[in-house]
Amino acid sequence: MATVAEITTAEQLFQEPGLGRCELLRGELVLMSPSGSLHAIIAATLAEILCDFVKQRKLGWVFGAEGGFHIRHDPDTVRAPDAAFVSAGRMPASVPQGFFPGPPDLAVEVLSPNDRASEVLAKVSDWLEAGCRKVWVVDPETRSVAVYAPNVQMRVLHLADVLTDEDVLPGFQIEVRKIFP
Repeated sequence: MATVAEITTAEQLFQEPGLGRCELLRGELVLMSPSGSLHAIIAATLAEILCDFVKQRKLGWVFGAEGGFHIRHDPDTVRAPDAAFVSAGRMPASVPQGFFPGPPDLAVEVLSPNDRASEVLAKVSDWLEAGCRKVWVVDPETRSVAVYAPNVQMRVLHLADVLTDEDVLPGFQIEVRKIFP
């Protein structure tokens, strides 16, 4: 197995088995702790909701938590959201074996108890700078969803609100309360 210090590119990261959950940030490998049950249930729920909606309308593809997106080169950055959507028009003719080249249209990040606000905002910034059209940050503690988009003020939705996304997922709507167990 390669040492962590030797992994500085997306290709090296993809070729190295057994690292567990991690991301590559500007050429530096960042190992991530397992997230816990509540986080996993919320991420799976959202992926399932998105997958059902996207498949029925043939809008593109939904990626699970282990899918990486190569969003920056030299030095490389590979981010792995908890769920993501890529529109059909942006999908290559065949699904890439490695990390998806570029950002998703939608990245979903579910907060873990040990996430620091600065790290979450850095992820949001990375996604938006790379060209991601929307980022949803789901907070299990406050049971809310913060919606970020380029050049638009962030908005926060609570349990009584309905999450919609006409720009990225036309017709999509879900009551925020249905995201949480």
